[in-house]
Amino acid sequence: MTQIEQLIKDMCPYGVEFKKLGEVLDYEQPTPYLVNDTNYDDSYPTPVLTAGQSFILGYTDEQTGIYKATKETPTIIFDDFTTSFHWVDFDFKVKSSAMKMLRPKKGANIIFRFVYYAMQCIKFQATEHTRYWISKYSQFEIPIPPLEIQKKIVECLDKFSALAAELQAELQMRRKQYEYYRTHLLTPHSGSNSADKSDDRNWVWKTFAELGTFYGGLSGKTKEDFKEGNAKYITYLNIGCNPALRLDILETVNVGPNEKQNTVKYGDALFTGSSETPDECAMSSVLVDQPTENIYLNSFCFGFRFNSLDAIWPAFYKHYFRCEAFRKAVRRTANGTTRFNISKKEFAKLSIPIPSLNEQKRIADILDKFEALTTSLSDGIPAEQAAQQKRYEYYRDLLLTFPRKAV
Repeated sequence: MTQIEQLIKDMCPYGVEFKKLGEVLDYEQPTPYLVNDTNYDDSYPTPVLTAGQSFILGYTDEQTGIYKATKETPTIIFDDFTTSFHWVDFDFKVKSSAMKMLRPKKGANIIFRFVYYAMQCIKFQATEHTRYWISKYSQFEIPIPPLEIQKKIVECLDKFSALAAELQAELQMRRKQYEYYRTHLLTPHSGSNSADKSDDRNWVWKTFAELGTFYGGLSGKTKEDFKEGNAKYITYLNIGCNPALRLDILETVNVGPNEKQNTVKYGDALFTGSSETPDECAMSSVLVDQPTENIYLNSFCFGFRFNSLDAIWPAFYKHYFRCEAFRKAVRRTANGTTRFNISKKEFAKLSIPIPSLNEQKRIADILDKFEALTTSLSDGIPAEQAAQQKRYEYYRDLLLTFPRKAV
């Protein structure tokens, strides 16, 4: 019998009390929307957070509305629309008013970190665009064992978190290594990014307008068309997250037999159309596999099709369209204030390199090996992270499962 099991047997033989999250946590509504965010430097010291997947969106020099958090006084940022949340123990600002800052209620008999772990066990998926903390999430109940048990469980789960942090640090190092070689191999040493052939490798440069045509995503669709679809389509998230389009996570849409909709073909480059920041506009994904059926593109993105693939190796461009030289050029085509949109007219003027086909394949092969270390779920660090996450979730759920005390 483990020490924790013995404590549970001794201190709560008849079960433990359960309380609603709203009974043990207070929330604070943030000031909505920031005016600037950028990469970190000494002039922009404060991180800008979201509770979604990106977490740290950028940094700001704005001094007002900073939320103070430390190791001793942490907070949980909670997204009211998606129910995602993060533990934060450093000063920060938030991106929008959809966030809640969660902290312990005064007098609550809890260890805050224990509540954070218990929240991870709540099985709930947001299904519609509505605010959840007050209406739903704060009503979920979690076990509240004696403080000594809470402390022991936190100590145990913190060890798993430390291992995860080590793997994440290693992954970040590998990503920087990949980005270094991507920059080295794909950026002209002269710093040129134009069609004047001035780079030191004498690559041919051509504009998108010279190389192919743009096309749009699905049109004329309603919510009903996405409930029981007969065809596959590519989501915005698939494009934003994957340099090489994933065909195993397509979603369905209803497309009639006589509808005129654009289909996506092998070698096409797909781009997101708009975002909250210029940095995230026109994120790219290239179809490097031959599809076995018609697939369509969501209406919030646009596609580019090369006139010919005779001199094009699509795997090369999945890397090039994510390199900093190209991303820097893309940012100049975005305009907006709270929402940024790509100017297709300006985008079509951007130039991209056309090395020899053998050179494209050579560079793609090198970068594919580095990329596998940072993205592959069958080998590399992500595989280790996936295995570690499964172990963590198993022990977390085991440690946080208690019989309910009779009332």
